[in-house]
Amino acid sequence: MVNGKYQVLKRQKPWRDAYFYQKSEVLYQLTFTFCQRFLARHGDRTVDQMVQAARSGKQNIIEGTEDGETSTEMHIKLLNVARASLQELREDYRDYLISRNLPIWDVKHNRYNQLRAFCRNHNKLEHYQPFFNKWNDEEMANLALTLCFMTDALLNNHLKKLEEEFITEGGIKERMHAARTHYRREQDAELGQLRNQVPLLKAEIERLKQLLIKHGIDF
Repeated sequence: MVNGKYQVLKRQKPWRDAYFYQKSEVLYQLTFTFCQRFLARHGDRTVDQMVQAARSGKQNIIEGTEDGETSTEMHIKLLNVARASLQELREDYRDYLISRNLPIWDVKHNRYNQLRAFCRNHNKLEHYQPFFNKWNDEEMANLALTLCFMTDALLNNHLKKLEEEFITEGGIKERMHAARTHYRREQDAELGQLRNQVPLLKAEIERLKQLLIKHGIDF
């Protein structure tokens, strides 16, 4: 309900301002560069799969947020598709490291906390681009893994909020019904007030008539 009126279309926060979108954009550009630098450009299906998974994550966030103005159900569905795509991408990076005997950075790694802090505090592409052509494949893959985990957590929290809103407010059909019901109640209330005023107005007219007669005024 906005300014006393029921809101049919849900105004969404611009997708460009959402941290999970910004991190997904970094993941797409990072993955594109990673595949160009470290994977064979021809004959390796992993390249297409990784780039497509990264793109799907980013694009479904955009489409889901846009569709969210009219359909909470579609918003939830597409953000879940984005999550699934980024989870697939995460496994590709994990497989890359494991298959090449490269370490997956965990709490015991001396750069783990520094990397997590950087990813937590930076969201925009320009913060990461300077490293894309400097870091080796181990650094890039672990950066991608960290971003995948953080983006997934942000998406999961946002989905929980959307699901709670859907339970309490319903989808567009429920909001349209609520808006129509609210409008009809307002109209009925206004009509009732006007009807209540009719006898008062008639009485006032009669009083004025009598006053005019008393003063000898013909009307």
